[in-house]
Amino acid sequence: MNSNMSDPHSLSRRQWVGFTVPVLAASFGAGLLGASRAAGEPAAPAAEEKNPGARVYNVRDFGAKGDGVTLDTAAVQSAVDACNRDRGGIVLVPAGDFLVGTIELKSDVTLHLDAQGRLLGSARIEDYHAGNGIPRANGNIVLISAANAENVAIEGHGTIDGQGAKFFTGYGDSTGPGDDRSKAYVNRPHLMTFYRCKNLFLRDVFLTASAYHCTRIYECSYVRIDGVRIHNRVNKNNDGFHFDSSQYVHVANCDVASQDDACALFGSCKFVTVTNCTFSTRWSVFRFGGGEPENITVSNCIIYQTYGCPIKMHFGRGSRAENISFSNLILKDVTGPISLGLDSRSRRRREGDNTAPPPQGILRNISFNHIRATVVADMRQLPDLPFTEKAKPGEQHQCIVLNGADGCVLENISLSDIHVVYEGGGTAEDAARRDLPQIAGEYFEIGTPPAYGLFARNVRGLTLSGLRLETASPDLRPAVVLDHVTDASIDGLSAQGNEKAESVLRLIETRDALLIGPRLLTPAALFLQVEGAGSDNITVAATDIAKATAPLACKNGAAEKAVKLRG
Repeated sequence: MNSNMSDPHSLSRRQWVGFTVPVLAASFGAGLLGASRAAGEPAAPAAEEKNPGARVYNVRDFGAKGDGVTLDTAAVQSAVDACNRDRGGIVLVPAGDFLVGTIELKSDVTLHLDAQGRLLGSARIEDYHAGNGIPRANGNIVLISAANAENVAIEGHGTIDGQGAKFFTGYGDSTGPGDDRSKAYVNRPHLMTFYRCKNLFLRDVFLTASAYHCTRIYECSYVRIDGVRIHNRVNKNNDGFHFDSSQYVHVANCDVASQDDACALFGSCKFVTVTNCTFSTRWSVFRFGGGEPENITVSNCIIYQTYGCPIKMHFGRGSRAENISFSNLILKDVTGPISLGLDSRSRRRREGDNTAPPPQGILRNISFNHIRATVVADMRQLPDLPFTEKAKPGEQHQCIVLNGADGCVLENISLSDIHVVYEGGGTAEDAARRDLPQIAGEYFEIGTPPAYGLFARNVRGLTLSGLRLETASPDLRPAVVLDHVTDASIDGLSAQGNEKAESVLRLIETRDALLIGPRLLTPAALFLQVEGAGSDNITVAATDIAKATAPLACKNGAAEKAVKLRG
């Protein structure tokens, strides 16, 4: 540093203005901008009030030890409270291990963790409580929370470590299909929960080892998350980001390795962008369910080692999901990989509730563009997960599934420039499945689908463009099965066939479908099989299917006149 910089009186006006508050505090000490008073002492002297909202509150000045042994909850909370009373500023967590229980952040408070600063969650459940103003949901015990607050931030290159392995019992919260809710384990702390906060900012911090979910953001607005790293794999239900009914949310440049949903978007999330991130999890990355989510884009992300369907949506009565886009994604070693489901099952209703059920749900205007994927047939054990996971029945040999069930219809679904290589291994028995369960819950609940590449049921307005489907080993299922699909456009499909398989494409009760330029990558016995008397107005044009022994077969009431083959 220039020697003139050591004397504050020698600084030019430009140099002085260019300094940030943390640099000033570090250079000149807490006496200038800091707050070195214990909890309960009078407000800062008038000289310090010249910088309202711009002071630094070092938690050590409030009695925090940072030795990893002494419980520093009261000291850290006192620093937060003082900062909030004094119209805001920075609560500084310097180098050290600060052992804490529940902390409540408040309006206009920025929690800054130095690179060697760590908030360490207590291993004693009695050191935690429900966050003030936090609804019950799936438990509301928490390490760090804020409710009905504005301008809350957590930043810095330090760590928040929940020590969640200390709370491991082998049980989860029993929210999966068929789980016994009486055995739900929710008496354990989430790492962070924010409820109805406005202007929430998380940047650069490392979040790890929660006993439950990592970051829960409920009914918040104007949320920015940038450069956050999450490693959350020490307990059951170890989510990464868990959003619910939040708006104007922007997630960028984050790396998330979780055990459960990596970036859940439940309820009525709106105006959301997720970009330039990496994700890995045992279960799902982008998980949707319930509410009215809309106007959401996910782009430029890498999803790897994800064994529970990277993109998973399930909606029922009273839900409406629309205008959601996924683009420029790499999916490496995943199961699934995409599952969209809509059914007419009612939400839980109280006994004696005689009101009319909510209207049938809506799932429409969903697009997938520019995706490259390698899909494995079976769930694999994550190498850094300390306990063993088991696959659910039906998880094996999954594909892209667009599933309208129980009378529901998906609308305007498009996939373009998609290249997927599947592991293969589907059997003739899998291919013979015609009557799949009328359910659209978890992606595995319908069992192994009858297609290796894409299975669509009850879809109106399906656009497939530049779809390339391959298998690394033989698979006896068709590449694509359309079941009760109307208004379908398939342009430039390239698919791998199998001479022992029944067909490459199967259309069941499908009408108003146009196939342009389909191309067979390997020999096949039959290119297209059409089934059902309701199949009609199917046109296949500009084909490159010379590798097929036969181009067309009609079965189960389908008429050959329903199909036009045009060279």
